Amino acid sequence: MADIQWDDFLVREHEMIERAMEVLKAQLKKVTKDGHDEFSLKRALDFLMEFGDRIHNKKEEEHLFPLMIERGIPKDGPIRVMLMEHDEERNLLQQMHDAVSGLKDESAEVKSQFKQQGLEYLKVRAEHIWKENDVLYKMGAQALTADDKQNLIDLFVQVNTEHYGEQALEKFEAMLSEVEKGYTEKKNLVENLSYKQLHAIFETMPVEVTFVDADDVVAYFNRLDKEKVFVRTRSVIGRKVAKCHPAKSVHMVEHIVDEFKNGTMEKADFWIDFKDDKILIRYFPVRDDNGTYMGVLEVTQEVGWIQKLEGQKQLLD
Repeated sequence: MADIQWDDFLVREHEMIERAMEVLKAQLKKVTKDGHDEFSLKRALDFLMEFGDRIHNKKEEEHLFPLMIERGIPKDGPIRVMLMEHDEERNLLQQMHDAVSGLKDESAEVKSQFKQQGLEYLKVRAEHIWKENDVLYKMGAQALTADDKQNLIDLFVQVNTEHYGEQALEKFEAMLSEVEKGYTEKKNLVENLSYKQLHAIFETMPVEVTFVDADDVVAYFNRLDKEKVFVRTRSVIGRKVAKCHPAKSVHMVEHIVDEFKNGTMEKADFWIDFKDDKILIRYFPVRDDNGTYMGVLEVTQEVGWIQKLEGQKQLLD
């Protein structure tokens, strides 16, 4: 970063924002025709909110603008306009973010309104970038000292590091790449975890989970070698699920699994009194991103203590 100027730093971020804007623009054209890719649309909005606002705009609002004012550039001039436009962009993005899920099922009027909000955002943001690149940053370059300019670089890097660590730039580029490539390059968050982390997470969960695969074979359960509501040992792995239940309930288990496979049931809940506690047992079908059936997840939890909760306990209590 030693060879880059503070304004070049921000201009490069504008270029990244503009790339996400192109994805948003392409998807907006398809919204009223029910042809948009919801994943790509969401990712574009996420990037513009997270990187464009919470990272890029923060650098300007908390560091650049106050310094420019300190060096004599009027607060009620271009800086006030930039802040107003930040707020306008932020509000438009939030409105779209709140409305994007299930947009294809909405009325033509709602879709049209969404599209207009998006086009308005693109207009405001594009003009805003031009004003900053060609006007405001040039004013700053004249007013700031050499020390100011180096300090800004350090502060900008600090913002990146505080939010995303030492590899922040690589992470921003990866996020943007996912936006541009769309659903075909969708990265599951679990890819961020190592095997050891994933195992530790499941062992830490305050519930017991068992996974039965698409062939109705028990493939996994957590809390191995730990006390559980229902005793399970390694010998259960590889067994047909029907062989893991009492004969009188096998037909119900098979019925639930069939309903899950057919897509006619999305959950099955049961609760019983056991070992002086209330036990909640829940079954869920597991499907991949394309909706293909992969198996059943059983979740067992002691809920007697939950039933006794009263009032509230807040985080800082």
